Amino acid sequence: MNLRKIRIILAAVFFIGITLLFLDFTGTLHHWLGWMAKVQFLPAVLALNAIVIVLLVALTLIFGRIYCSVICPLGVFQDIAAWLHKKRNRYTYSPAISWLRYAVLGIFIVALVAGIGSLVALLAPYSSYGRIATNLFQPIWMLGNNVLAALAERIDSYAFYKTDVWLRTLPTFIIAAATFIILVVLAWRNGRTYCNTICPVGTVLGFLSRFSWFKIRFDADKCRDCSLCSKNCKASCIDYKTHTVDYSRCVACGNCVDKCKFGALSYAPGKLTPNSKPQQPTTKEDEEVSTNTQHPTSNTQETVSDASRRSFLLATALATTAALAQEKKKVDGGLAAIEEKVAPKRHTPITPPGSLSAQHMAKHCTGCQLCVAECPNEVLRPATDLLHLMQPIMSYERGYCRPECTRCSEICPTGAIKPVAIEDKISTKIGHAVWVKKNCLPIAEGIECGNCARHCPAGAIEMVPSDPDDENSAMIPAVDEEYCIGCGACENLCPARPFPAIYVEGHEQHSTL
Repeated sequence: MNLRKIRIILAAVFFIGITLLFLDFTGTLHHWLGWMAKVQFLPAVLALNAIVIVLLVALTLIFGRIYCSVICPLGVFQDIAAWLHKKRNRYTYSPAISWLRYAVLGIFIVALVAGIGSLVALLAPYSSYGRIATNLFQPIWMLGNNVLAALAERIDSYAFYKTDVWLRTLPTFIIAAATFIILVVLAWRNGRTYCNTICPVGTVLGFLSRFSWFKIRFDADKCRDCSLCSKNCKASCIDYKTHTVDYSRCVACGNCVDKCKFGALSYAPGKLTPNSKPQQPTTKEDEEVSTNTQHPTSNTQETVSDASRRSFLLATALATTAALAQEKKKVDGGLAAIEEKVAPKRHTPITPPGSLSAQHMAKHCTGCQLCVAECPNEVLRPATDLLHLMQPIMSYERGYCRPECTRCSEICPTGAIKPVAIEDKISTKIGHAVWVKKNCLPIAEGIECGNCARHCPAGAIEMVPSDPDDENSAMIPAVDEEYCIGCGACENLCPARPFPAIYVEGHEQHSTL
């Protein structure tokens, strides 16, 4: 089996695995495939995963930029888009645009250090693919699941269940769609243009690959200057006229070795010792190629490029949330539709338990959307402010952060959301509830309610008389901020419409009870 076939098989395994990781809404695949996200280069760097970093650097120093053509999902995605082009032998050599590559890398590093998450998210390759998969591919996957669920229901089968398909945020969707279109057009026309001019990870690995042990090497004595290597190099890094390869751009895909008919190219370690006697054409096809190379045609090529009180709280929370699983929000017999609820204006966004603080989240998150795609409670969604664009924040219109769920902390590959145990999550304060008197049904409508107090898993809300001197006055909620953890159960289950009478204000720095 040659280099190209081995590379395609490994690339397919990684690409399908990572794609399924983003498509999965059941919360099962991350137990087996979560490691694929954690071996991506930038997430490993941000998570300070020394083992993965060392392995990837060693892999590059030995085999060249195979990370870009095997492990990186965005790289493989571009290869698929390029493969769809019907015209073959369509590439040509072009010099590296080094000033652009290193300028983008410099901007990326500055944004990373300064915590400008939106810019980091736009340039990070793994994150770009994550947004595409979450915003474009996952809805299609979920719609397909819903069709199967409808069909299964007809035969009394519960093999599938319906799930909501909804738009997290419009800006992120637009960015994902624009990225998809740009990448497909560039790859379809010119192969690896994005990887070799914009991608900061590609630039770093490209620098290292100059010193790799295994490389694509020329045997000038065997070369017939047929140009097939250059015409099939999607990185546009092979100059057949001078028998040179720009190793900073070569992704070791093996296309050139596979296409060379004279054995003039090989993927080998060390220096290649050329034969003294050129190999002569042995077939009619080879003779035609050899003859044609003496008079190269002038066809124009398209170019461009993550103690006891606690036990008591945990038990209370689990018992409460279990009772809420099938809860229907009712007021005087009427249902309160989720779609009618409007998110309150928060002064401080809420970040998930495990993210430690808004600052920690900003400096470690690349906006890959994996936590958003995996959140079973539909609480996480991409931020829309320019500084933290596409980084996850919490909003409680569609659900609340259930104390027994720690999935986002389990799958975050960058360490932006650190692993948190269930018993620790129930004591982590990510925000506090704020009561809005004018929206509260007992005050505004004279209706008895108490949903927020009944369903608070932390026991932080108590119903008290609105007039302490009148026991028959309307009962209103009183929030004990010392015990409130900001889970959002009160806000989510509040029947007031369109604005809830109680909402959660985020904490810049998380604390514990």
